[in-house]
Amino acid sequence: MTTPWTGLLIDGHLDLAFNAGMGRDLTGTVMQLRAADPVPGQVATVTFPELREAGLRVCLGTLFAAPSTPSMPAGYTDARGAAAQALAQLDQYHRWQDAGLIRLLSSGADVTTHLSDPAAPLGVVLLMEGADPLHTPDDLARWVERGVRIIGPAWGATRYAGGTDAPGPLTSTGRELVGAMRDLKVTLDASHLDDASFWDAAEIGPRMIASHSNARALVPGNRHLTDDMARAIAATGGVIGLVYLSRFLRASVPDSERVPVEALAEHARHYAGLVGWERVALGTDMDGGFGAEKTPLGIESYRDVPDVLNLLPVEARSGVAGGNWARWLEATL
Repeated sequence: MTTPWTGLLIDGHLDLAFNAGMGRDLTGTVMQLRAADPVPGQVATVTFPELREAGLRVCLGTLFAAPSTPSMPAGYTDARGAAAQALAQLDQYHRWQDAGLIRLLSSGADVTTHLSDPAAPLGVVLLMEGADPLHTPDDLARWVERGVRIIGPAWGATRYAGGTDAPGPLTSTGRELVGAMRDLKVTLDASHLDDASFWDAAEIGPRMIASHSNARALVPGNRHLTDDMARAIAATGGVIGLVYLSRFLRASVPDSERVPVEALAEHARHYAGLVGWERVALGTDMDGGFGAEKTPLGIESYRDVPDVLNLLPVEARSGVAGGNWARWLEATL
């Protein structure tokens, strides 16, 4: 039995409000959620009590508007529909805050104060995953006023950028948006950006992170970062979060196969060799379209997330667990 992690834990990517929008009640235990889970085929791992049990203090919580696809026909088809989804999720975060379940954080000072209070609820920094909820780049300031501090322009393809399995550069509107993000000091999340869009964005010069991206040197595909992309993110002072999805950890792994936790450590060590341990962090994406049936072996619920730390150099563990995100958030938000 491994010793439970008792240090600071911060996660770079959790789809909390999206899960609530699918009917999941995150206020009870994981076992209670599993017993009445409205989402078929997934073994839930995330609830607020579970996150507290794991010691999670802060996360980047997403506003994720789901586009219409054959598997999700009720998704959005235009900017109005995308905005409606994002606003509903924003309202969910505020209702959770009103209930004392979370605390929304919008500045580095907020993060510092929050981390000084061990009794505080989960701190949430808002990250918009996919920029389609912005009708135009002129909407950016309004979303910043609502608390959004990080935006990933793509998921699949959006009106702004090429994305996962959807190659393409930034559109002209995307270039305008990334320029506005740079000027307003809104951080760009490079996760899901296609290569052409990534390098277009890097040339414009915003702050960059990858909230949940593994290494393409170990797993092919434009969902993952090349070594040069990782270096470019680090050059802006950014941090890279590791995703806990098995098929993102070992090449050619079937979607139904779970890999050893060591596979996570391999990606961490790869990034550390490129950009240093101070740029490596967690971005689990737990319950982001998958559950424990697809996490690494031994990660049966969120409280098991820190187990990977035992496979890392002792001197790197506290930074990967949360210190690297804390430093970046306090300095950048």
